[in-house]
Amino acid sequence: MSLVNAFVQELDNEAATTRRVLERVPADKLTWKPHPKSMSLGQLALHVASAPGVTSAWAIPDVFEFAGGGEGAPQPSSMAEILSAHDKSVSSTKQSLTTIGDAGLHAGWKATAGGQTLMTMPKVAFVRAVVMNHWIHHRGQLSVYLRLLDVPVPSIYGPSADENPFAAAAGR
Repeated sequence: MSLVNAFVQELDNEAATTRRVLERVPADKLTWKPHPKSMSLGQLALHVASAPGVTSAWAIPDVFEFAGGGEGAPQPSSMAEILSAHDKSVSSTKQSLTTIGDAGLHAGWKATAGGQTLMTMPKVAFVRAVVMNHWIHHRGQLSVYLRLLDVPVPSIYGPSADENPFAAAAGR
């Protein structure tokens, strides 16, 4: 199996899980924050929905220049906006991976800002660390937000306190 196909297969699996988590976000709590320094529930959900599409596009060129001062995450106005962003992000991530290709994944990648090198790594490592792991990390944060709001957390990699797909499969 090619590297691109392996990443796309993993992306599809993680995207289905991510969508289940995003679908639990209560629309009437999008501005809720667990702490003043935290993103709001809506901002975090939109970040989770959008992250793979944004970050995978960074990997297309061999050098990506970060510009600007790191604006805050936008506040979505609806769950439809968040779920649409998720679907578009998954689609654009697949396109980015196809554009990069297997040979391109072996190429080097560098991030710069203001002429300074921030990081360098092979593109395959960037896709693993930033596109996939970063996305999964923030999905974990989102599941904690749901727990704090007493929203049932879906099964992610195994049973949650609210869902046990293994028990259902066993007829329990």
